[in-house]
Amino acid sequence: MNSGGAHCLKYGVTTNNLMGARVVLTTGEIVELGGPEAGPMGLDLLGLLCGSEGQLGIVTEATLRILPRPEGARPVLIGFDSAETAGECVARIIRSGVLPVAIEYMDDVCLRAVEAFARAGYPDCAAVLIVEVEGAPDEIAWQIARIREIADALNPVEFRESRNADEAMAIWKGRKSAFGAMGRIGDYICLDGTVPVSKLPYTLKMIGELSRQHGLDVANVFHAGDGNMHPLILFNANQPGDLARAEAFGNDILRLCVQVGGCLTGEHGVGIEKRDLMVDQYAPDDLSIQMEIKDLFDPRWLLNPAKVFPLQSSQPHRDKAAAA
Repeated sequence: MNSGGAHCLKYGVTTNNLMGARVVLTTGEIVELGGPEAGPMGLDLLGLLCGSEGQLGIVTEATLRILPRPEGARPVLIGFDSAETAGECVARIIRSGVLPVAIEYMDDVCLRAVEAFARAGYPDCAAVLIVEVEGAPDEIAWQIARIREIADALNPVEFRESRNADEAMAIWKGRKSAFGAMGRIGDYICLDGTVPVSKLPYTLKMIGELSRQHGLDVANVFHAGDGNMHPLILFNANQPGDLARAEAFGNDILRLCVQVGGCLTGEHGVGIEKRDLMVDQYAPDDLSIQMEIKDLFDPRWLLNPAKVFPLQSSQPHRDKAAAA
């Protein structure tokens, strides 16, 4: 439950780049966790805090890792005539041992919106991958050659290799415009369920089937390298009942993510929207342990008391805190 972004495949998510934090507890006590030196000794309280959605304390200062700029970077664009095949390409790249800095995915619904909005020059196909690698020139050339070999085995519609900075910007232009482009079409709900990369082809297929069952379109645009999906469910907020249908569709997608071995959220968090789905991912004993940890850090349940945990599950803890 901590933010990643396009480059998290190689560099990790927030918890991998957070070295220390100054935290104020509800008792007023100020604690220092971690720091600029080596990793934490003993219990990883910094890792516990990161992604806890404000449940345990208030962070007033953070120490972050600074990474050196790579010698060079180049993206390639790969188009496929099937969403499942694009998902299989991602899985094969990861299995090959090549570690791109980013693998981004966009399906045909998103591609049409992006082309109308940004004129990015993407191919007319079922799905596109943007794969970026970095390093020294020879290292980049070897990685791209390996990725081309993997893609060619799946008969891509197009394999476009950037040769300069302008071409690299053109490849990224559409992806960086994707959410704005979708907003021009209409209202949408953005999800962030995460699945094992090996399950991407199946998950994409099932999302298509769920789309037909619920009678709502969905655009898939996401960080494919770590399986962090961002389905955009399209609906009309002015049409009575459409929001409820979109939310039900979204819940089914998130349950699907859990069923294939993934989780409810990769970076956006649980908050209020997904709290009732926590029972689909965690057993009652698991939730109980998590709430007992909150009891220790926030015994009066002052911090986001109605978030993350299903209200029925957290009611005894909140009642106990109120009576104290």
